[in-house]
Amino acid sequence: MATSIPLQSGDSGKSKLKLVNQLANSTSPYVRSHASNLTAWQQWTPESLALAKSENRLIFLSSGYAACHWCHVMERESFQDAYVAKILNDNFIPIKIDREERPDIDRIYMNYVQATTGSGGWPLNVFLTPDLEPVFGGTYWPGPNATDGPSMKDQIGFVEVLDKIVKVWKEQQDKCLASAKDILKQLKEFSDEGLKEQGGNQDGAEILEIDLLEEAYQHFLSRYDTTHGGFGTEPKFPTPTNLAFLLRLSSLSSVVEDVVGDVECERAKFMAVTTLRHMSRGGIHDHIGNGFARYSVTADWSLPHFEKMLYDNAQLISVYLDAYLLTKDKEMLDAALDAADYLCLGPLSHKNGGFYSAEDADSYARKGDTEKREGAFYVWDKKEFIKVLGEQDAEVCSKYWGVRTDGNVDPARDIHDEFLHQNVLQISQTPAQIGSMLGLSETAIVEKIKNGRAKLREYRERERPRPILDDKILTGWNGLAIAALSRLAAALEIVDAEKSKFYLNQAIRAAEFIRKNVFDQRTLGLKRVWREAPGTTKAFADDYAYLIYGLISLYEATFDAGWLRWAHSLQAAQTKLFWDEAQGGFFSTERDAPDLILRLKDGLDSAEPSTNGISAANLYKLGSLLGDASFSSLASKTCNVFSTELMQHPFLFSTMLPSVVALNLGTGTVILAGKKSDPTILAYRAKLRTQLFTNTSIIVVDPTEKSDDITWFTGKNEILKDILKSAATKPIVQVCQNQTCVPLSKIEELEAKFAELG
Repeated sequence: MATSIPLQSGDSGKSKLKLVNQLANSTSPYVRSHASNLTAWQQWTPESLALAKSENRLIFLSSGYAACHWCHVMERESFQDAYVAKILNDNFIPIKIDREERPDIDRIYMNYVQATTGSGGWPLNVFLTPDLEPVFGGTYWPGPNATDGPSMKDQIGFVEVLDKIVKVWKEQQDKCLASAKDILKQLKEFSDEGLKEQGGNQDGAEILEIDLLEEAYQHFLSRYDTTHGGFGTEPKFPTPTNLAFLLRLSSLSSVVEDVVGDVECERAKFMAVTTLRHMSRGGIHDHIGNGFARYSVTADWSLPHFEKMLYDNAQLISVYLDAYLLTKDKEMLDAALDAADYLCLGPLSHKNGGFYSAEDADSYARKGDTEKREGAFYVWDKKEFIKVLGEQDAEVCSKYWGVRTDGNVDPARDIHDEFLHQNVLQISQTPAQIGSMLGLSETAIVEKIKNGRAKLREYRERERPRPILDDKILTGWNGLAIAALSRLAAALEIVDAEKSKFYLNQAIRAAEFIRKNVFDQRTLGLKRVWREAPGTTKAFADDYAYLIYGLISLYEATFDAGWLRWAHSLQAAQTKLFWDEAQGGFFSTERDAPDLILRLKDGLDSAEPSTNGISAANLYKLGSLLGDASFSSLASKTCNVFSTELMQHPFLFSTMLPSVVALNLGTGTVILAGKKSDPTILAYRAKLRTQLFTNTSIIVVDPTEKSDDITWFTGKNEILKDILKSAATKPIVQVCQNQTCVPLSKIEELEAKFAELG
């Protein structure tokens, strides 16, 4: 590996640092893609940080990710520019990180940028003192060769930023350092705010009440777009955590429905389903190759930012499944299957199990091109449609997907003319409407659309270079995928057994891949990243939380106690490494993590569910499944440590709000004990698969099965021992709520319990 070597200047006798780009050996495809930049990038290592101190230089920290469009724009405009690179190399220690590989670093400095500028995003660019304190930061700054446009108007350029920072550091270094220390103090106070007032050592039921769910609902209602679905104005993000909250309001418990209101719960469900419908029909959905883009630039979901992320699509599988279980609307199930096929049958699937991270937004429009364009892989012009489909079928498919000769992208949205005469596919008319216009049957139109889709996909795969694949495998994101596919497989048991087996096998293969490649059987620890080999970065709290969530979901899909046993082990590791003994809740990083100026707790949802929100749900689930109240106690403390913030802004805690319900009402468990082939067990199991549960767990145990995992399970959950003895002669069905179990003899009795369970 190349190293940075201080060279001696012959004239002055002072050391003159000559930096060499060190990114070629990075495990991150995104970081490694900057290895040929003129900017002499360093990695975030003890050596690079020590170099900043020894040379008394500011660090220029740039964080991004492979599928980030504006990250690539800034690289092209600035980091490959000789003039900009010279300023960076001569005056700073430039360090490039992948925010997906090092979210711990990214979150700290993103908090700073959001606090000081009021917004955030990627690329994230921050100037740090040698002691890692932030001095100044922002996101995208135009480089010397930036293309002018409305979005650039009045925006400070990157060279101007660099010149000012260099001048301040040279002329006012003491003032700069003092200001940085004051900023760090404020950041620490801000990160602690709201986490100490209530402590974390009370259960908090008297503090966090179910009324918070009604307050959160009212917030979303006030921001709901009645025309296009979604919330707020453009750009619009799917925000699966918020949609899941709105959907589950009506299924959590009859008590919640009483508090929030019947009409309000129905309205919440309507808002979520309508949003999901607009998304599945809109341009944010890849109608040819499956999956969903990260967000829509427009309020009507028509023009996406084209990168596709594993964590988005995994969460959308789950939320579309939630909508299907509540409504039995086939369009919702089809969208869930579409996103699942993108994971399992598309480029994100590793041949040995596990899922890659993302696909880029930018690509070449055709083979031999030298310049990439955003969305080039996905957009179509009318001539191409006719070429691939023929005149008649092109007419049908053009009407269906809104394809026009002059293109369907508003020129005001296309300042670089990347979408000139191009069309982003979006469902514009129904087959019935098209059939009526053309004098054809609806069945004939549906068949033409189906065949057209297959032809367009084959042509696209053959003629167009795919966007670059970010081929690192992240533990936490795979946990989200395992959960989604497990839940989908469970729901499909009674709908489509063949598809159920397929998706379940994909979830199992992913879990086995993670266990084989990034899990240490001896220490019970995880690594964050795998790319051809395990990375060196230890897993963070979200990796543990998401994977535990996936394994619990996998248990409830298979009823194989081995997955639950592994989840239990990982929960012990997460608690040991990240639990705050003083206040409660989970820190994002380990206690002794080096080179971090803050130790944060993640309670708010973002594009990903909050670590503590998922952890609270996991703990309540483990408490129910294992009959262990200590897990429920930890879950209550986790919720309670965020009580001040929760009561002020409950809508920011969508993932945690169902746990507030569990904190107040407790959890439920349905136990089916008997031979898995027994008609009674199968009938109850089939009925349970049709329901959406949040704070209710399902256990299926067979008295004829023997294994170490089952022995472990029955040893943990004392209730199961007695039930299994009785189940040897006849099937047993029990519903347990708050340590009280009631036997059931009829499916109707189970149905009557659904309103209570939630």
